[in-house]
Amino acid sequence: MTDTTDLTARERKRMRRFENPWLNPKLLWGAGLLLSIVALGLLGRIFWDPDLVFTGSGMLKIPPVGFENLRGQEGTLANPLGTDGGGRDLLALLIVGAPNTLYVGVLASLIGMTLGISLGFSAGFIGGRTDDTIRVLSDVMITIPPLLILVVVQAAYGDVSLTMMAILIAGFAWQSPTRLIRAQVLSMRESGYVQMARLSGAPTSHIMFREMLPNLVPYLFGSFIANVTTSIVTAVGLEVLGLGPQRIPTLGRTIYEAINNGALIQNLWWWWGIPTALLAVMFIGLLLINLGLDEVSNPRLRKL
Repeated sequence: MTDTTDLTARERKRMRRFENPWLNPKLLWGAGLLLSIVALGLLGRIFWDPDLVFTGSGMLKIPPVGFENLRGQEGTLANPLGTDGGGRDLLALLIVGAPNTLYVGVLASLIGMTLGISLGFSAGFIGGRTDDTIRVLSDVMITIPPLLILVVVQAAYGDVSLTMMAILIAGFAWQSPTRLIRAQVLSMRESGYVQMARLSGAPTSHIMFREMLPNLVPYLFGSFIANVTTSIVTAVGLEVLGLGPQRIPTLGRTIYEAINNGALIQNLWWWWGIPTALLAVMFIGLLLINLGLDEVSNPRLRKL
């Protein structure tokens, strides 16, 4: 009887360790994938020469190790992932370009989410003309196709920096968070703890950002990750069209140069395939984080 009781206690103790919703497997796997890309950019610069991203750094169109190109050339350890049509090392391009692509998405989402949180809380909590103005503005902006406007803007300005590209994308990344946060705030502002804060004389900013905002943290994280994904897709779309930064390596820019230089016809699959695969890993990581955050914020989605 004692053994059974002890076994049950041990099982409960072991199960208790996994009751923390933030230890969600999807969330951990997704975070691990993104952290591996960040580590590629940080550690890769230490163990690999980033100057190999410059044109003429190596032989042209060398395949990855273990493969041959149409001319019978085999891959070498000097360029383990091969080189492109300009002699640039693919591994160096990934080390430099992958963090740049992730940087644009994260920065654009941070700016868009900051605007969305401020406007959504103002519209939902203050109400009145403030709500009407913000709601109409977000409804109008959400109907405008962002990629079309960004193509026109970047074509007019020419070469832009990564930061400027992120700011331009952020101009179309605040509408959806604003609408969704406004809806959440409308349902929360009549709750008991908000009414008590009002009766105690707390200022509006304190109620919005000290009382209500912490309850939306899992939801805001999920919205942020979704915005990062959308921003990266937009940035890569612009770069594949030949817009965006012209001299800064990114995954989208690498794919554009591969397509523009006939990599598909010449069967240089590594030139466009490896950056595309890394983009897929990035999106899978973001998707897993989003699914994990959904389970954190909604206990009904968790497996028993």
